[in-house]
Amino acid sequence: MTIKVLGHKSPDTDSTGSPIIWAWYLSEVQGRKAEAKLLGEPNTEAKFVLGRWTLPQPEIIADVAPGEDVVVVDTNNPAELPASINEANVIALIDHHMLVGGLKTRAPIDITVRPVACTATIMHDLMGTDAAKMPAAIKGTMLSCILSDTLEFRSPTTTPADKALAEALAADLGLSIPDYAAEMFAAKSDVSAFSDAELLRMDSKEYEIAGKQFRVSVLETTSPRTVLDRKASLMESMVTVAREDGADQVLLFVVDILREEATLLVPNDLVKQIAEKSFAATVAGDTVVLPGIVSRKKQILPALQL
Repeated sequence: MTIKVLGHKSPDTDSTGSPIIWAWYLSEVQGRKAEAKLLGEPNTEAKFVLGRWTLPQPEIIADVAPGEDVVVVDTNNPAELPASINEANVIALIDHHMLVGGLKTRAPIDITVRPVACTATIMHDLMGTDAAKMPAAIKGTMLSCILSDTLEFRSPTTTPADKALAEALAADLGLSIPDYAAEMFAAKSDVSAFSDAELLRMDSKEYEIAGKQFRVSVLETTSPRTVLDRKASLMESMVTVAREDGADQVLLFVVDILREEATLLVPNDLVKQIAEKSFAATVAGDTVVLPGIVSRKKQILPALQL
């Protein structure tokens, strides 16, 4: 039976690249047939990485079948996984997020959850000396995942392990990290082809605050004005997206990678209350700038309150 390796819905670079890395490891090193799968269209940065390293885009699947072998990477949240995940045979989990609970397995499994910035960093460690067997495309994918999740080491989630591995991979590949990261972030910033609803769902997590359901969306960009120029239509689309997704509100944080700050769109009093209570901010209009806020995992979600 072929093992399916998959990450979370709305796949970013780590959730696109890490399934590819681990499927390579299982198949080529361990001799266990495995294939990377995606739970949606990868974002523009992830597509750039696939093209840069001449990798085919993994198949997009809607669900998993009962009893089939699955490895879950870059999430442990059932809400971000296929509807039938608890009917599949999850055999391993590799992640770097807080534990959510709700996954059910048929037997004891291998679980690795570590406080680093990137799933790919954990995978390199798990490979041990076999990591030396990685071809350039897998090394390049691993480097891309780390640079994406750390925002080129700007994110407070960055650990010495992430940085050291990225620098070693870049040296091995003969790449300049600033130059390559700039190419990645430029690709991520090109959102012209996406509708407002697609932007709001592109990099988002479901989250509950005081009994209310939120879709917390983050757009990381080197050109925040491109997104903020669409502010009015984005706020209108928030109503539709929230209704369709069963949420009370969409929160959109536009992260300026270079200035290391986030702009939160404030369409109503509910979001204003969240901004002021969560970030000690003073809201005077329909946006508020949050200096130093770049990480959803470490700075946004833990702070949210009503």
